Amino acid sequence: MSASVQPDLQSTSPFRTAEQREADRAAKRNALLLAAARMFNARGFHATSLDDVAASVGVTKPTIYHYLGNKEQVLIECMTIGLIQLQEAAAAARAEPGTAMERLCSFLRRYAEVNMAEFGQCVIRTGDELLSPEGLEKLRSLKRPIDAAMRSFIVEGIEEGSIVSADPKMLAFTLAGALNWPGRWYRPDAGSPPSEIATAMVDILMQGFAARR
Repeated sequence: MSASVQPDLQSTSPFRTAEQREADRAAKRNALLLAAARMFNARGFHATSLDDVAASVGVTKPTIYHYLGNKEQVLIECMTIGLIQLQEAAAAARAEPGTAMERLCSFLRRYAEVNMAEFGQCVIRTGDELLSPEGLEKLRSLKRPIDAAMRSFIVEGIEEGSIVSADPKMLAFTLAGALNWPGRWYRPDAGSPPSEIATAMVDILMQGFAARR
């Protein structure tokens, strides 16, 4: 007598697993955040309503409240993603071989690219006056490690002789200011891709701080 075949209950069950439900939720949150970031960047925070964001992805405003919260919370979530991407860029550059100047340039290229993407643009285009004190402090706490990483690369480069600067703080401000600006003028439908723009800008800036061999 042949053994009975047991059905694969997981594959035949009409119910989704906890992991699948969590993946669905994450995908929906990400879609809403991306839609919000694009609309905030295009129209401005005050001129964008959650109804507008909801309509752009075919849902209702209560759906956004369910997944993200109120409008400021949506904005802060978008900006947090951009700042975390910058933190990750600094960590990745830190792990690379080479001189501090080479690691700094790697970080700066990625820094500029992030600022030209949707969530990075939210960081650049959002003024402090739009945020509550709590939201502002949260974002400042995320920015501090990024600023510290840039200065750390510069100081290390000065010490090893690959970077020339009499004022690491001023150099960091100058680099950040220059590479923040594409977040305001870059448009994905015109001109070169972000990677090319970032490389060209960093190459120009590097002429001002790279030690002459």
